Order: sequence, then structure tokens, then C-alpha cells
Amino acid sequence: MGAEKKWLFTLFSAAFLSLLLLLFSSISAFSSPRSIPSVIHHGAPYPPAFAYYISGGRGDKDRIFRLLLAVYHPRNRYLLHLAADASNDERLQLAVTVKSVPAIRAFENVDVIGKPDRISYMGSSNVATILHAASILLRIESGWDWFITLSARDYPLISQDDLSHVFSSVRRDLNFIDHSSDLGWKEGQRVRPIVVDPGLYLARRTQIFHATEKRPTPDAFKIFTGSPWFILSRSFLEFCVLGWDNLPRTLLMYFNNNVLSQEGYFHSVICNSNEFKNKTVNSDLRFMIWDDPPKMEPLYLNASNFDVMAESGAAFARKFHNDESVLDMVDQKILKRGHNRLLPGAWCSGRKSWWMDPCSQWSDVNILKPGSQAKKLEESIKNLLDDYWNARSNQCQ
Repeated sequence: MGAEKKWLFTLFSAAFLSLLLLLFSSISAFSSPRSIPSVIHHGAPYPPAFAYYISGGRGDKDRIFRLLLAVYHPRNRYLLHLAADASNDERLQLAVTVKSVPAIRAFENVDVIGKPDRISYMGSSNVATILHAASILLRIESGWDWFITLSARDYPLISQDDLSHVFSSVRRDLNFIDHSSDLGWKEGQRVRPIVVDPGLYLARRTQIFHATEKRPTPDAFKIFTGSPWFILSRSFLEFCVLGWDNLPRTLLMYFNNNVLSQEGYFHSVICNSNEFKNKTVNSDLRFMIWDDPPKMEPLYLNASNFDVMAESGAAFARKFHNDESVLDMVDQKILKRGHNRLLPGAWCSGRKSWWMDPCSQWSDVNILKPGSQAKKLEESIKNLLDDYWNARSNQCQ
């Protein structure tokens, strides 16, 4: 009898363990992330891809991570930069947090700059960091079509499916950059003053300082100014970084001593280049609200601005305070993104539930599913391109 009980106990134990294994394997099939990335296709027959440079400073780790989740897509490439005023610990925490996301870990398309650049907001070190980022992204990824600059105080107003869908009908050599040669008061306060940016050569961040003399406005080339935020084509960035023409280097030497060089360098390079000046669309595709008269920075956006912002047809908006409730509204009503979850898209194939991010599983990342916001951006782009084609020979005037 004892032997029979022992045999039954062994049988029931084996059956129980088999049931547990079956249960765990079933749960795993529904909840564990897919470990093999989908094949990513680049080129004209496929949707365009974007290279994002997202920058911030001390205390911006969480902002940058939230922004990354809100603009993420496996087809894109991302470079995150916490400037030198942030601690190495903050930089390491950002890198660890990024790698904790299953899709990012699988597609390996997000990098954090380990050796940060020093930035003086008013000086030319901003241009140096953008060129640095562009050169890295050109080197590590050959498939992207446009380069987008964002700061920790920016946020998207459309999904990446929307953005790729709309830009699929845009020529991939066009550049979206707000520009003007009407300098006005900037000639006396931005162009002619001579400044030195200590961020280029001092280990500690300090403010720019001004020379006592001013220099004449250049006549060997024409100065253009505009928004420091832009969407630039890969071909133009290759022109700036690889420099088969000496123009980018010549203007870089000049803007090294300008106030707010980021508002003039790329604008002046593209508009003084015979190859690229007729490939400019005069818009940065950003939603901003300014004082009247405008000050140096746009106003901070809040929940009262949501409706006009959502209907603006812009791709991005700025500036936002940290953890502003309006960002939650954008996540919920526009992006349909859950807290601490990736931006959903057609590539996400997991079940939506409170315990699992649907983007922890994926299918074909080359398909798109645009939403209602795409129509607003599409209308904006259509109007801009109509203006572009009507005045193509008169760009950069």
C-alpha cells in the first residue's frame, strides 16, 4: 500500500509540474517580447526613416527618455546627448533605462553619447554639437533620409506612422528650415558683434564674452537667419560634414564668433549653396507661441494651448515644462501612448493590457497605419510644397 501511495504521489507530482510548465509557456507566448527583429528595408520603395538628435542638460534624463518613447520607431535612428553639465551618473542611468525597453534592445537603434560636449547656449558650441551628432549618425546608419533636432523641452504632435506616411510623398532631398535674409535688428545685435564661446575650449561651462570691436556685415556671402530647429536632408548633412565644397567650412569659421550661431549657420550654408538653395522649404514644422513683440525664447505651452496646438498641422511643439499636464493630454488624445510605454504603431503586435506594452512584440516594421493627425500635417505640407513649387527659382531671397 505504501508503494502504491508513493507511485501515485510521483504521478501527481509529474502531472502538476507538466501543468505548470504548460501554463508558464502559454503566458510566455503572450507576454514575452519577440527577440528577433523584423527585417528593416530602406530606400525609395519603402517609407522614409529619420535620424533624431535629442539633446538636454543637467536634470533632463527623464524628459529625454519620455521624448524618446514618444517618437520611437524601429526604422529610425536615435542619438541622445546629455551635455557636459549633466553628471556621468545621470548619463549612465539614461543608457540603462533606454536598454531596459525590449524593442530598443532588440533593434539596437538608440545610442547615448558617452563623452558629452560642452554647450554655451548663446555661442557656437551648439553648432559644433549638431555637426558632431550628424557625423555620428551618418557613420553608424546608412538608411535614414532626414535629420531632426529636438530638445528635452520639445514633444511630438503626430505619431511616427503619421510622419513617415506624410513624408513618403515628399522629395527626399528637400530641407525644412525656417530662413530669411531680412536681418533687421539682428544685423546690429547678432551679425556684427564678435563673441568668443568658452564652451569650445574650457573644461567648465561659462558664458560667452564680447569683443569691444564689431565687424562689417559680410559681402563674400549672404547671411540668413531663422529657427534653430529644422528637418534637414541626408544629402545636405553630407555636404556640411564631408565638405566637398569649402563653403560649409568657410561659414563655420565665420559663425564661430557669432551670437546664437545655431540660428544662422545651416541657414546661410544652404542658401549660399547653388546645389541646395532651391531645395529649401521655408518652415521648421514646429508649433510655438511667442510674446508680442517676440523675445528670445517662445512661451511655455500648457493645457490651455492644447486645442490650437492639436489643430495646427505641425509635427512638433515647444516649449514644455517638465511633467506638464498638457504632455499627458498629447499622449492620451493624439499619440494614444500609455505611461512609460513606446509610441504605438502598425509594427506593434502585442495585446494591449495593463501589464504589457503592446510594442514589446512586433511584426513587420515596414508597414504604416496613419491616423487622423496625419491629415492635418499632410495639409500643412501640401500648402508649403505649393509655395515651394511656385517660388522654386526664388528660394533663399
